Amino acid sequence: MTNLQLKIIEELKVKPSIDPQEEIRTSIDFMKNYLKKHPFLKGLVVGISGGQDSTLTGKLAQMAVNELNEEAGVKIYSLNAVRLPYGLQFDEDDCQDALGYIQPSKIYTVNIKDAIDASKRALDVSGINLSDFAKGNEKARERMKVQYSIAAMTNSVVVGTDHAAEAVTGFYTKYGDGGVDLVPIFRLNKRQGKQLLKVLDCPENLYIKIPTADLEEERPGLPDEIALGVTYDYIDDYLEGKKIPSESRERIEEYYLRSQHKRHMPITVFDEFWK
Repeated sequence: MTNLQLKIIEELKVKPSIDPQEEIRTSIDFMKNYLKKHPFLKGLVVGISGGQDSTLTGKLAQMAVNELNEEAGVKIYSLNAVRLPYGLQFDEDDCQDALGYIQPSKIYTVNIKDAIDASKRALDVSGINLSDFAKGNEKARERMKVQYSIAAMTNSVVVGTDHAAEAVTGFYTKYGDGGVDLVPIFRLNKRQGKQLLKVLDCPENLYIKIPTADLEEERPGLPDEIALGVTYDYIDDYLEGKKIPSESRERIEEYYLRSQHKRHMPITVFDEFWK
């Protein structure tokens, strides 16, 4: 292992192997304890996309809410599951399967298409013509904005779906899906997330599907692994301390170094980061 690989594994807290039941308990207790520590909070907000990560996060969040309500003997807390399509989502059936599996306390659906299109028109008028990639980031940030609006009106906290395989590559939008309050599956890589879902009896179609951010209209449903140029298996192996082909290792490390700003609070003059 290189020194950088060791540093990354330590920073992202990835274990070479896990006990799924133990990790399930850790994530649930993390969310429960946060809510109990802040009595003004009455719920959790999770955006549900129909993919593995949001399905796992949503299920764990609902389990946390159920346990809190059972302990209180009254329904105080809720999981506010949010659907945020841009128009019609190509895998909407999976989204509905995920909601059926999670069984959230409440479901909100907010179609972000009008907001994104209006923003693009306003930028066009001012002379800024968004690329398809930049518009994709606009979608991610609009989705997070909506989640925080729902959180504000329901006394809730926004829960993110980021995990170690996304964190190491920076494969998320800064102040979009990366802008959250709690990240209960931080420390898990992609295959470990699958392990938890198997133990939690998740429908197989929700975790064997090809991962995609689906933000670009010119390349709809673009698989993450094609966008990244490296497979999740290699990313997971790297995070577990295993040896992988040098080309993939170099690509992962390049992504990590290039995306450090995403894993850092806004830079001040006192930070060494900018010098």
